[in-house]
Amino acid sequence: MFKFLRSPTTIIILLVGAAGILLVLYAWRLPPFVTSVETTDNAYVRGYVTIMSPQVSGYVIDVPVKDYQQVKKGDVLATIDDRIYGQKVAQARAALDVQKASLSNSHQQERSGEANVNSARAEIDGANAALKRSQLAWERVSNLSNRGIASESESEQAQATLQQAKAALNQAQAALEVAKQNLSAIIVSRASLEAGVAGAEAAVQLAEIDLENIAIKAPRDGRLGEVGVRVGQYVTAGTQLMAVVPQDVWVVANFKETQLDGMQVGQPVSIAVDALNRRSLNGHIERFSPAAGSEFAVIKADNATGNFTKVAQRVGVRIGIDKGQTLAVALTPGLSVVVQVDKSVEPQRQTAEK
Repeated sequence: MFKFLRSPTTIIILLVGAAGILLVLYAWRLPPFVTSVETTDNAYVRGYVTIMSPQVSGYVIDVPVKDYQQVKKGDVLATIDDRIYGQKVAQARAALDVQKASLSNSHQQERSGEANVNSARAEIDGANAALKRSQLAWERVSNLSNRGIASESESEQAQATLQQAKAALNQAQAALEVAKQNLSAIIVSRASLEAGVAGAEAAVQLAEIDLENIAIKAPRDGRLGEVGVRVGQYVTAGTQLMAVVPQDVWVVANFKETQLDGMQVGQPVSIAVDALNRRSLNGHIERFSPAAGSEFAVIKADNATGNFTKVAQRVGVRIGIDKGQTLAVALTPGLSVVVQVDKSVEPQRQTAEK
């Protein structure tokens, strides 16, 4: 028995067998290799990469920045020829002046209409006075005629004068109604003129916005990517000119679904950065993806066809970088990292609340 064990071949076979068993136990995380630390190298630095595009079309006349340059919020990145848009502003302002003049003319017409109404009322007062005189004259002539003092021609003349006075009063009342209707029409039509002024003012504002948009400015502090636009290039709305990358970064680690049990928001995380010679940064779990990565794929796998092989799905975990670390400034979106989470550690409450 012991002689058999002394054989080199037997010892090698036993060692290989033991190594194989230990490897299987390690792969399946069975005792004595059970651990609360979960690790994944399917993790990358992420950030707000903003692709800069113009809102207007035209020829680029200036590009004052260079590749990978640091910029501040509001810095001009590129400028488009403004001649056309300057003329559009002038044209819109001229149209606005025309609309304002029409509105002012409407106010003047209203005042003229009010004067016509007052004049028509004065004519009615005059017609009423004339009618009263004619009525009195007719009554006087009628009495004299009944007593045989006035002639028949005088009576007929007084009666005709009375009829003329009544007609003049009716005419004056009709003129007043016409003047009122004209005044109402002026006031009603003013709404369209005011709408025209409002539309012209909006057109001026839109033209001024287009004129302002000829300067493409940085939306926030950060560094530029490769500058793809050149002086003299014709660009349109949506043309990709360059990218602005702010300093704010985080890590997205894609853990297998079998690794998630016990992970909690706020737990500390160790982040080893490949680009920094595997030096580590500290972070914490911020949140978990609402679905596995396969659910966000453009072309989803159909597991109901053919033979089926179960594959552990991965779920994205967003990890925030703790502040106050000098190495954090070296992180840029796209870098590969290795993430370790100790599930036995209690989450930091303050971090978890954030």
